[in-house]
Amino acid sequence: MSKAKPKKASAAVPDQQVGVGGELHQVSGGAHPQMTNQRGLVVGDDENSLKANPRGPVLIEDHFLVEKTQHFDHERIPERVVHARGFGAKGYFQLTDSLKGITKARVLTQLGVKIPLFTRFSTVAGNMGSADTARDVRGFAVKMYTDEGNWDIVGNNIPVFFIQDAIKFTDLIHAAKQEPDRGFPQAQTAHDTFWDFVSLVPESTHMLMWIMSDRAIPRSFRMMEGFGVHTFRLINEAGDSTYVKFHWRPKLGMASVIWDEALKISGADPDFHRRDLWNAIAEGNFPEWELGVQLFDEDFANKFEFDVLDATKLIPEETLPLRIIGKMVLDQNVDNYFAETEQVAFATTDVVPGIDFSNDPLLQGRNLSYIDTQLSRLGGPNYEQIPVNAPRCPMRNMQRDGHMTMIPQLGRVSYSPSSLESDTPRQDPANGFSSFHAAEQGDKLRIRPESFADHFSQALMFFNSQTETEQNHIVSAFIFELSKVDTKAIRERMVGQLANVSSTIAQRVAEGLGMLGPIKPTATTVAARTDLPPSDALSIAKKMIPGLSTKVIGCLVADGSDAKAVLALQKAVIAAGASLKIIAPKIGGAIASDKTLIEADFQLAGGPSVLFDSVCVSLSEAGATLLSTEAAAVAWVHDAFAHLKVIGANTASRSLLAAAGVVEDEGVVIGNNTKSYLSRAAQGRIWDREPSVRTVY
Repeated sequence: MSKAKPKKASAAVPDQQVGVGGELHQVSGGAHPQMTNQRGLVVGDDENSLKANPRGPVLIEDHFLVEKTQHFDHERIPERVVHARGFGAKGYFQLTDSLKGITKARVLTQLGVKIPLFTRFSTVAGNMGSADTARDVRGFAVKMYTDEGNWDIVGNNIPVFFIQDAIKFTDLIHAAKQEPDRGFPQAQTAHDTFWDFVSLVPESTHMLMWIMSDRAIPRSFRMMEGFGVHTFRLINEAGDSTYVKFHWRPKLGMASVIWDEALKISGADPDFHRRDLWNAIAEGNFPEWELGVQLFDEDFANKFEFDVLDATKLIPEETLPLRIIGKMVLDQNVDNYFAETEQVAFATTDVVPGIDFSNDPLLQGRNLSYIDTQLSRLGGPNYEQIPVNAPRCPMRNMQRDGHMTMIPQLGRVSYSPSSLESDTPRQDPANGFSSFHAAEQGDKLRIRPESFADHFSQALMFFNSQTETEQNHIVSAFIFELSKVDTKAIRERMVGQLANVSSTIAQRVAEGLGMLGPIKPTATTVAARTDLPPSDALSIAKKMIPGLSTKVIGCLVADGSDAKAVLALQKAVIAAGASLKIIAPKIGGAIASDKTLIEADFQLAGGPSVLFDSVCVSLSEAGATLLSTEAAAVAWVHDAFAHLKVIGANTASRSLLAAAGVVEDEGVVIGNNTKSYLSRAAQGRIWDREPSVRTVY
């Protein structure tokens, strides 16, 4: 028997000090082989796109970026690689404050015109079959069908991102998705590969604070903010430029769920967010957002403490207030999920004359990626002829044929210029899209500008901007996620990265993980600033709008309940703008004390309290005694209490509350005082209860 030949050793790559915007971090070498592209060309820099100068535009000749991004875009057919689980609705945008003189875009200068639109909300990491309530960034993409062409604001519910350069997007998503050898975990980042990556990429730290916050587990799509993330330009008739950032602000205000609640909702109703949006629109409770802009000039950009081209940074609203210029209303559900929600194609390059791009390297890479990925997903270059993607204004060009051509192209001329036909389309320099005339100079190189180097100051600012409860949730989220990481070295490295933000945060996380010994901060060249003032606009709790509008209240009944009391509660709830859902041991309902039938919306096991914003228990003494021995009923009340919800109950229901471990506090309203109960429920959760129901590190 011949012996197996030894494998030829790969060329070893020595330990490297990789520079990222002035930030140096060690990447172990050892026996790592050289990275190459698909044709075997050795990659010299996998961290930075090729730019005209440190803050200049990304060059299309960067074939490493093009190949890497194109390969990533075509990994899945036909499901989206990211943002696969989405839900859409139709509506309109209406301008209320003209930006005439700042931009020539008619959608931003013509007051009162209703512009039809399509909006798609989504998670990022999970596949189509994952649950709505995973801890994740939420996509927030809006396609406006203007009379000058489609304008897409392709954003998220978080104003910053993990990375500064698009060349690292592929790596980020590969790290966050299920691990390729085992195909899990699904729709979550609580695993080794994600935290391995971000612990080695300090620029992700600010975004980590956001996704560990309650922003990543929203109560509803209708209660999320949206952001364009990047800095764009507005161009006026004279060709002058004004920088702009786009914000969507929900009329209902923001709201989130508790982490344990999110986990249980995913089991009780994995379609929780999409069902909520569909029902709201079907019932006439049309969701509405204000469109706000932050406008600034080159002088502001040069004086601002951080680089406006860095997608891991934001401009606090206290520094640059929002100017509200319009509103978006979603007033129509889709007619067919696949034809519209699944086939809708967004692109950051879909802008209209008067809107232009900045040199943000993440934005420039996205400009390449979105159109390319549709070629795989939607069958070829004619995906914009699909009705949901087609512009509502005339579309005329010389592009012909291709897979799935749906529009007959008339005449013999398919080129320009031509003289054979008098009605062929021609370019229009006066009214067409034009780019800002920016002077660029410098060396062509792969580098991050030094102005991108501070990775920790805004992360600390975000944490300091939260209420104490919100800060506790961030720490708890880090502990939960890192506790799922099997590799000890990754946990230690990530805590060391947090130490660069705050030694206190790092120590709290380390304590929750049971880490012993001193914490070693990761090496950094730019220390976190501690002088940045907190921004109340970054806190959900500080911006919460009290009220019950469109909220859902669950009422638990059983045989013997008082039908008149339930009816009175229902009338009061409806008057407050909310809805009441009846939960009973049987889906057929309960026989009231007056022998009438109280119809049920949910059977007890199928309508857990996690599905409701607030709960009420309306039982007879016999009913309460009976349900005190029913695990589903005890869990129903216990979870509501543990999730800090306001609980209303008649006196006869006290035995069930006691069995569920409810300790009466300001959020437990006993007696038939509907007004007091709804008044307290309108104020939201009982945050002061939290230390009594779970450990706070």
